[in-house]
Amino acid sequence: MKKTLFATAAVMALATGAARAELAVKLGVMSDMSSLYAEIGGPGSVEAAKMAVEDFDPAKNGMKVDVISADHLNDPDVGSSIARQWYDVDKVDAIVDVPTSSVALAVSEITKKKNKAFLASGPASSELTGSRCSPNTVHWTYDTWALAHGTGGAIVRQGGDTWFFITADYAFGRTLERDTSDVVRAAGGKVIGSVYVPLNSPDFSWFLQQAQLSNAEIIGLANAGGDTINSIKQAAEFGIVQGGQKLVGLLVFISDVHSLGLQLAQGLTVTTAFYWDLNDKTRAWSQRFAKRNNGRYPTMVQAGVYSETLHYLEAVKQVGSAEDGLKVIDKMKATKWDDPLFGSTELRVDGRAVHAMYLMEVKKPNKSKGPYDYYKVLATIKPEDAFRPLAQEKGVCPLVN
Repeated sequence: MKKTLFATAAVMALATGAARAELAVKLGVMSDMSSLYAEIGGPGSVEAAKMAVEDFDPAKNGMKVDVISADHLNDPDVGSSIARQWYDVDKVDAIVDVPTSSVALAVSEITKKKNKAFLASGPASSELTGSRCSPNTVHWTYDTWALAHGTGGAIVRQGGDTWFFITADYAFGRTLERDTSDVVRAAGGKVIGSVYVPLNSPDFSWFLQQAQLSNAEIIGLANAGGDTINSIKQAAEFGIVQGGQKLVGLLVFISDVHSLGLQLAQGLTVTTAFYWDLNDKTRAWSQRFAKRNNGRYPTMVQAGVYSETLHYLEAVKQVGSAEDGLKVIDKMKATKWDDPLFGSTELRVDGRAVHAMYLMEVKKPNKSKGPYDYYKVLATIKPEDAFRPLAQEKGVCPLVN
């Protein structure tokens, strides 16, 4: 009798252990940890993912969640190698963040082949939900279409009719230039020209001279992070704004404004998916984040990492496993999500997360109450207006019928 009881107990213990193993989840945060996008995502994205895990409370939900991280060095080959290692050897279930669109597009393809999940926050290329869309990829925070129609559209409405672009020479920059050019031309404006700048270039002198010589009213910066900071600083040295041309950063993060200072950044029009001072929820979360991130407040990319990770874990809980990435993504798409940071968010069939966006203006120094009090809300862009309409994806994204 005792042997039978011991045997039964052993079987139950093994069954319990097996059940727990099935609900183990491993997340890999892949980002730029050391270069021009490190302040946008980087270690802050890792902290945001960890905060999402803690707030989800895996133990309460019968789950165990591990978070690992790696630096993709803004190189598609490096990112691809990490993705394969993570999926094949380290048994990662989902890759999170991945700023740098060329790396993200490569990771998206690998994720689809491995039937895992890719939760993209950092990359901007609208191709992730366009011609390169994948059923295993979620594009959460923003994209080039939203930036073009937000910032680009606002500048055109203000009378900026002639444009010249200084463009990061890879997928993100070229897509952002293309999407903004479409907005300019649709409004009757003209694109005079563009120059393509290698990623992480320390010297923008020649490129700024070309923009200056074009006599375009608007010089559009189709770049991000350290490249945006360097181009704005060096444009000031050339006296471009004083000469009558307007400098427009098409993708500007709060970390960029902090680095530039309000004296240089004041007056910039910015499109963002998130700002720490929007409401009580965003303020409370951002203050928690800043305490863990050496006092630095979150960018929209880092806020996106938190939200998409939290939504993913809720979906894994409902599915009961993270093994089949497609099932988890489908569950995310089928679930109405009142996001704590982004508000009401719909995840469309093409993988695009649709939520409100905000048109902001960078404050003058005398209007700021202190560090990170940098933005004034000009307009709230409704979710249905913020992103490319799904109807325009027909015949482009294979997932859209």
